[in-house]
Amino acid sequence: MDILVNNAGLMLLGPTPGADLNEWRRMIDINLMGLMYTTHAAGPHLVKAAADAPRQVADIINISSVNGRTAFAMSAVYSATKFGVGGFSEALRQELGRQHVRVSVVEPGSVDTELRTHNSEVVQQLIVAGLGDIERLQSQDIADAIGYIATRPRHVAVNEMLVRPTEQG
Repeated sequence: MDILVNNAGLMLLGPTPGADLNEWRRMIDINLMGLMYTTHAAGPHLVKAAADAPRQVADIINISSVNGRTAFAMSAVYSATKFGVGGFSEALRQELGRQHVRVSVVEPGSVDTELRTHNSEVVQQLIVAGLGDIERLQSQDIADAIGYIATRPRHVAVNEMLVRPTEQG
């Protein structure tokens, strides 16, 4: 193993007052703790691959969100998890860089996936209204970003990549 892509995520949006605390826990467990547990388990294999495998470098690519840079109303806990991904990734980058394990964060804007369908109909309507009829990113756009990061020469590390639809505000 010389590449780890942490891509699991859950986005449950809504007002913070009166929120379902179980939904908060699910987001924290999946978006942040799941990423951290997977990284912990893969870490020794990635360090070994960077030292011994043909590429002589390994990559941890964490998928965050534009919400990991800017918090928005109705997304307090989701944003907290994504800010956490950014902080974890930066600290890990500093720890593993000298061992040629690169740590990157990809921060997508609006992507046309099922992610928003985990929300209530009311919240889904607010999301659609807020974005309007912009052309959203496709999963392949994020896959292309990941491929770009993982194919840089050993001496090049792409630490952060913000990828948004052209029309997204």
